[in-house]
Amino acid sequence: MSGKNKIGITETILRDAHQSLMATRMRRNHMLEVAEQIDSVGYHSLEAWGGATFDASLRYLKESPWETLRKLRERITKTPLQMLLRSQNLLAYRNYPDDVVEAFVRHSVENGIKIVRVFDALNDVRNMELSIKTAKQAGAHAQGTIVYTISPVHNLDYYVRVGKALKEMGADSICIKDMAGLITPTAAYNLTKRLKAEVGLPVQLHSHYTSGLAGMAYFKAAEAGVDVIDTALSALAFGSSQPATETMVAALKETEYDTGLDLGQLKALNQYFKEIKKEYGEVVAPLRMDPEVLSYQIPGGMLSNLRSQLMEQGMVDKIEEVFAEVPRVRQELGYPPLVTPMSQIVGTQSVFNVVTGQRYGILSKEVKDYVKGLYGQPPGEISEEIKSRIVNDGEVVTCRPADLLKPGLPTATDELKKLGYSHVSEEEVLAYIMFPEQTKAYLNGNA
Repeated sequence: MSGKNKIGITETILRDAHQSLMATRMRRNHMLEVAEQIDSVGYHSLEAWGGATFDASLRYLKESPWETLRKLRERITKTPLQMLLRSQNLLAYRNYPDDVVEAFVRHSVENGIKIVRVFDALNDVRNMELSIKTAKQAGAHAQGTIVYTISPVHNLDYYVRVGKALKEMGADSICIKDMAGLITPTAAYNLTKRLKAEVGLPVQLHSHYTSGLAGMAYFKAAEAGVDVIDTALSALAFGSSQPATETMVAALKETEYDTGLDLGQLKALNQYFKEIKKEYGEVVAPLRMDPEVLSYQIPGGMLSNLRSQLMEQGMVDKIEEVFAEVPRVRQELGYPPLVTPMSQIVGTQSVFNVVTGQRYGILSKEVKDYVKGLYGQPPGEISEEIKSRIVNDGEVVTCRPADLLKPGLPTATDELKKLGYSHVSEEEVLAYIMFPEQTKAYLNGNA
């Protein structure tokens, strides 16, 4: 039966699922072959762009991410296409000027994106405001995101304050983004309940199966009134990906939260992805569930990055020391959520501390910029010892970091013209601003 509390499903197979388990390597032709079939399922939305897809398309697949989006939109006409945007970082790892953010969001919507999910690694709503407003002006649904983590400063009251601020900025809905799979069933219930009651916008829950909690958390969130959950077809589910679509559809069937989706249809669709997965053998990640994430609070992607950094140093035997160092560094840096780019910043500093044997003997540029306030407002207090080594009194930026940036489009356009690219589109200029070397290689015909 399908009751008044019917839950929508956002399918992540074309974005987060293959980003989590297949290094974001799914090729355009494999998406397009099955696009109409996906469109017929009845999903709330299809996450198909953003995150690491833009970078990976240029860097590894030698495909234009803009063209991929346009071709998907041609075939997917009933299901809203959704993207993940790192607020003022767009799809890269640093803040970009306002003119670049406005142009990128506008072009994303013009090319077919209907839902723009905007998050900030520090939950600094100042960094999200422009993306939210631009998405709405362009005619898209702007989803404001609360990055979920666990720390002494992250509690229900904190999250509700962020939700209220996002609503005031014009967000159309709220997403709870649990990138590390840390949210417990009880926490999912309580947070959903509070947001529904006190913010009053539709609530969506996004989690990863890394710890094994996500499916249970989704069910309890359903009982608390969650409107939409993120799942992945089982061929690319579980592990560091999302709970399986089929599993959640079956779990909610014949309850008042029934999704209304057809398991037979999903099975046929999943069979396609099981087959094409065989072509990506070299990059398919082992399917691991690791409850240790609950102790270290390290997302799955960050775990693999730490391992590879230590392997390059020939010090993989130090992995447990690094795992223990991450929570210490995070505490000393004011408890930033471990999501891009903060996961890379905290992780790299932790590796430096362990490998050199001297804590903060080497300070990365990114840590220095973070302490200076160039990423935004830290959730908690940064250690005075670290602060004193990096900044003098009055040197910390307290304004919105992007206020310090000059317009970026004219400079980048001139640069490309000087390099001989005289007929580039604004979309290609935007790609160049975020990923200059990959974009030049693509424009040179190395695609």
